[in-house]
Amino acid sequence: MAEEILIVEDEEKIARLLELELTYEGYQVTKVYDGMEAMNHYREKEWDLILLDVMLPGLSGMEILRRIRGNDTVTPVILLTAKGAVEDKVTGLDFGANDYVTKPFQIEELLARVRAALRLKQKGGKEEGGKWLTCSDLKMNEQTREVMRGEQSIELTAKEFDLLLYLAENERQVLTRDQILSKVWGYDYSGDTNVVDVYIRYLRRKLEVSDDVKPLIQTVRGVGYTLRQPT
Repeated sequence: MAEEILIVEDEEKIARLLELELTYEGYQVTKVYDGMEAMNHYREKEWDLILLDVMLPGLSGMEILRRIRGNDTVTPVILLTAKGAVEDKVTGLDFGANDYVTKPFQIEELLARVRAALRLKQKGGKEEGGKWLTCSDLKMNEQTREVMRGEQSIELTAKEFDLLLYLAENERQVLTRDQILSKVWGYDYSGDTNVVDVYIRYLRRKLEVSDDVKPLIQTVRGVGYTLRQPT
């Protein structure tokens, strides 16, 4: 399933930008605009990562961080702030933030920091090294979310990885579009059902790393898709 990220940011344009970019990368996103609402959402469920603005109405980001770290040292927290002073960064890190990004930021850098924080959480909570799934010359690690085709590393978005993992866990089984939608996007997904075909194209483009490699994802006409060793 997709990682769930809580965005706590009182500037609506920034919050919306983060929501769009993270959703595009395959994360499931919830955004809130003030400190008290953030604490209420935090208590409702277990989040995979929190993007936390420092300057907030209600409760400051630092106070929210202090309360979270009072009994939760696992959930990654990345601070977002317009402040660039060294002492603010030190305070945030001392309070237990995993990372600190100063506005204005490049979205590519922020996304990289999100991926890094999630990888660290996954490694810390599971067996070192993780479990590798293989199909032909494809290898993928469920814990570290690393993907290799032969000797070449392949960068996937969160949703692309979830889709490939589902195919790999059901190697040689033909999965219908409805099965894939339910497992990877969730039973309550209400978007375009063509999304499966779109993401299959994305995966094929990334997995076929050169002209001489054979495709691993096969289309079964009128049914769906399967991952199998090429013949």
